[in-house]
Amino acid sequence: MRKRLVAAACALGLCKLAAAQGGIYTCVDEKGRRLTSDRPIAECLAKEQRMLNKDGSVRGVLAPSLTAEEAAAKEANERAQAQARAAQADAVRRDRNLLQRYPNEPSHAKARASALDGVRSAAKTGERRLAELQAARKPLLAEAEFYKGKPLPPKLKAALDANEVAAEAQRHAAANQEAELTRVNQLFENELQRLRALWAGAAPGTLGPLEAPPTAAGRPVVAASGAGAASAKR
Repeated sequence: MRKRLVAAACALGLCKLAAAQGGIYTCVDEKGRRLTSDRPIAECLAKEQRMLNKDGSVRGVLAPSLTAEEAAAKEANERAQAQARAAQADAVRRDRNLLQRYPNEPSHAKARASALDGVRSAAKTGERRLAELQAARKPLLAEAEFYKGKPLPPKLKAALDANEVAAEAQRHAAANQEAELTRVNQLFENELQRLRALWAGAAPGTLGPLEAPPTAAGRPVVAASGAGAASAKR
């Protein structure tokens, strides 16, 4: 064990450092004994060691070596700090991109109107299609009146079933488009509140994450920089 500790110290370059400096190392080990040596002391690698000159004056202090657990904890902490720095840099970048995209409120209002128009246009197309299906269903229902109490002819039944499936799909799409209209509008509203703070002088990256409105299924989505692409289902 002692040999392994000494080898570890030498691997860190401490033995060569000691030989070059010609100093004395001293420490108090786990048993309270005062130890001295002309090189880093293996029994005190996990403790602070003083480096002394030949006259006994203190030349410096050798910090304790980290255990495997301590080294892992230090690495994890450094990794977390790096991730936090990267997240902060990304927040700054997103806010700057938002400011570049929308230098003033009119530019943002124009983008909001364009995005909402796209969703409304899709909704109107769906409404027209649903009206067409409802109109096509009326003669089918009229024909079905002749077969009250009897099985419908296969062709008529298939036509009614297909019409109902298509109509249900359109109703589902209409509900999604209504939810999307609300989502897009809320997303632009969230951006506007953020932009007003940035336009007033708030530093990019200091406002926290941009709140994302829920999707049609009630799940939040990640808000991209600039809501101009809202109609593309950000």
